[in-house]
Amino acid sequence: MQLVSLDGLAAWLRAAVLAPSEIRDRLVSTLVVAFIFWASRWLALRFVYARVQDPRVLYQWRKGISYAAFALGFLVVGRIWSPGFESISTFLGLLSAGLAIALQDPIVNLAGWLFIVWRQPFQVGDRIQIGEHRGDVIDVRVFQFTLLEVGNWVDADQSTGRIIHIPNGKIFREAQANYDQGFQYIWHEIPVLVTFESDWRKAKAVLDEVAEQHALHLTGAAEEQLRAAARRFMIFYTNLAPAVYTSVTDSGVLLTLRYLCNPRERRATAQAIWEAILDRLAACDDIDFAYPSYRIYDNAAEGKRGARAEPPPGQ
Repeated sequence: MQLVSLDGLAAWLRAAVLAPSEIRDRLVSTLVVAFIFWASRWLALRFVYARVQDPRVLYQWRKGISYAAFALGFLVVGRIWSPGFESISTFLGLLSAGLAIALQDPIVNLAGWLFIVWRQPFQVGDRIQIGEHRGDVIDVRVFQFTLLEVGNWVDADQSTGRIIHIPNGKIFREAQANYDQGFQYIWHEIPVLVTFESDWRKAKAVLDEVAEQHALHLTGAAEEQLRAAARRFMIFYTNLAPAVYTSVTDSGVLLTLRYLCNPRERRATAQAIWEAILDRLAACDDIDFAYPSYRIYDNAAEGKRGARAEPPPGQ
């Protein structure tokens, strides 16, 4: 394998020596330029390694120097081999193309920043979700914006304490949700499961009273915001007042309390409502919370009169 490589190299050198003088000069110039840029890159990296210790900063410098050396080397070699490079317009065009390839991500992030400033899909202070990341926008810069993360392993949209830096170009590739823009409230639901034997109508009335006490006061402000948002977005709600919905599950009657709340107060409002529900239902002897369980049901003895099974003969 080594002999084949040496033979190939010798053949290439003979062809280069026997080539016309113009081509030979260009080959020599190309090799000289490649060596110069390789040496310049090596020296620049040695200079950086001697003064920078942070691995992340070293990585950024290494990538930047490599991209710059490749782009400039490509332009110089292109000028050697193509007469078209003598034209300043061609040179600038190739320079722009080289920079666009080498700096693709920064250019996309810059375009994302311009889009954020112009269209304002979010502003500093908004709570947003982009892709899998959710949080409050605390900074917007030319190449990235920063979130104070909420959710993740923490329940009810409370802060995790982590700072997330997201490239601006993500806004072109990921779906975005804004909790504050336009309509600044979200719907939240609290499920309350009571047994089949409980007085579920009474339990529903209790939940209605608790909802009016803790959430009805937001309806007026929400309606004003909704009228303002309807001028910009196709948002239509016929009823913003809290409501309680009834359904049936395997374990009992499910009463779902639905109400409007501020996104940043979801956990606090849920806690206040739950504490009120627990206090009110604890005083009711005919209402019990349900949970998954097993029981033996004797239809002949416990069923309704018209729905009871016939007793076996002889009983």
